[in-house]
Amino acid sequence: MTGPVVVGFDGSPESTTATEWAAREAQRRDCPLDLLQAWPWPHRDVVGSEETYRHALDQLELQAAKLRAAAGDGPVTSAIVPTDPAEALEAAGKSASLLVLGSRGLGPVRGFLVGSVSQEVLRRASCPVVLVRAEPAESAGPVLVGLDLKHSTDDVLAFAFDAARRRRAPLRVVHVWSPPVGSQYMALEAMGGVAGALSSVERARFAELVDPWRERHPEVTVTSDLVRGSASVALVDAAEGARLLVVGRRIRRTLVGAHLGPVAHAAVHHVRCPVALVPHV
Repeated sequence: MTGPVVVGFDGSPESTTATEWAAREAQRRDCPLDLLQAWPWPHRDVVGSEETYRHALDQLELQAAKLRAAAGDGPVTSAIVPTDPAEALEAAGKSASLLVLGSRGLGPVRGFLVGSVSQEVLRRASCPVVLVRAEPAESAGPVLVGLDLKHSTDDVLAFAFDAARRRRAPLRVVHVWSPPVGSQYMALEAMGGVAGALSSVERARFAELVDPWRERHPEVTVTSDLVRGSASVALVDAAEGARLLVVGRRIRRTLVGAHLGPVAHAAVHHVRCPVALVPHV
């Protein structure tokens, strides 16, 4: 059985939008939708805390009722968990097919505000996580997936092709490459030769990874692009007009804990459409 779509809810406008997006995704996947609200206060006997708790519970139940009315036969559950929000969502992600979180916009220059809870979940969750904007731009554009050919791509491509198939949307696959460090000091003729050779190698590797997925999903219209430049900048630019951006998040631990790479970091802070981070080895 497919795991549920789990969405974090705290009563904010961005979390409300996230629940609505998550409900549509649960319908596409034909799986349950779970609304999760964490309540980190260890005690409810502090003055005013019981009233606040009841208000939060009422908000959660009201939102769940709205989604049930819209979902039809799809099961929708809700729960308040007495623990840290990041820990609660990370734990829920272990049995979920997808985690959904909301984020608040700060404007076209400063990008989007990604709270500490969302950042922790994005870094640590074992399942794919989708970050939804408070006021997502409705788009009929393609699903866009950014590939890093240096790492495993199967999980990322599987998610992207499935997302495009369920939406009956075209899929655009993008890989951004750069010439070797130091090539700026080479003569123009030599630099052009190196860039051309590198592009050929990248293109062959790109086709090797993507073509099997095209064959598995002939119903998905696929376009592919190799773009020369900065991966973070190019992917943010390419996502303009997309309905969903899919990027990989490598599963790795360091002495300072799990962290997002520069491309994923740029995507979650500067891309307007929903962004899916798919963990991979």
